Amino acid sequence: MSTYLQAVRDRIVVFDGATGTWLQGEDLTDEDFGGPKLAGLNEILNVHRPDVVERLHRSYLEVGADVVETNTFGAFATPLGEYDMADRAYELSAAGAQIARRVADEFDGRFVAGSMGPGTKFPSLGQIRYADLRDDYEVMASGLIDGGADLLIIETMFDLLSVKAAINGARRAMRTSGREVPLQTQVTIELTGRMLPGTEMGAALVALQAMGPDIIGINCATGPQEMYEPVRFLSQHSPVPISVIPNAGLPSVVDGQMHYDLSAQGMADHLETFITDYGVSVVGGCCGSTPEYIKEIVERVHGLEKADREPEHI
Repeated sequence: MSTYLQAVRDRIVVFDGATGTWLQGEDLTDEDFGGPKLAGLNEILNVHRPDVVERLHRSYLEVGADVVETNTFGAFATPLGEYDMADRAYELSAAGAQIARRVADEFDGRFVAGSMGPGTKFPSLGQIRYADLRDDYEVMASGLIDGGADLLIIETMFDLLSVKAAINGARRAMRTSGREVPLQTQVTIELTGRMLPGTEMGAALVALQAMGPDIIGINCATGPQEMYEPVRFLSQHSPVPISVIPNAGLPSVVDGQMHYDLSAQGMADHLETFITDYGVSVVGGCCGSTPEYIKEIVERVHGLEKADREPEHI
């Protein structure tokens, strides 16, 4: 068993907070991204401003996060192709993992999760071929593994065919590298209570568990208050540990800036309930969450006992 999976079984594991929210607070210029055409492509900072990415990771590790995610959410050919940079997927993924590894190693017992996002195309609607997407994810996963990631987090997934492509691409990369790492797979449940194409949590879980990830969970789209029903369902039925990484509430625009309506204390309140009532093993923050949120969560969950779960087959 990997050290990360052992930690998940032994205690509550806390992920870091939002990458985009943190970077937006840095007032970066077009120059930082390598020019106006690349402005907003956070992954390019791995090579143009690695010092900024180092500070990002350190800010979360210093408040007690157990895991930092690499700055690679969109570092694969599908979204990079929109910037004419598809051929740099391995480079940006490996660089992101190397930065996170370097900073995490300054702290005892911390982990690096290689972030693999959903991209911008919907394979179930025929916007991209499954095999092409799988191959794109393989290149990304190879960079993350070679760069030193302890696990791969396939996150914010709105299409189950994308999940299949990411998992199979990741497993191909593991075979090529000769190094096995855990897979943590998270889908996104909208305010409708379903994934974007209308997939219910039950159907998603059946599909996910057939693919054999080590951890199954949900993240993004909503705050924790809207996640109770899918978390309850996972608690009752997931055969593997559960992760829940919500946004800091629901977003709105205030004075031209994105604002999320849930405080750090409010976020910690909900995550505490998920742990003590539903047996959730992994928590953290997605959009809108900052080091302040993660500090509050770390302090709150320290020493908490997970509720016992006896999942039923579905």
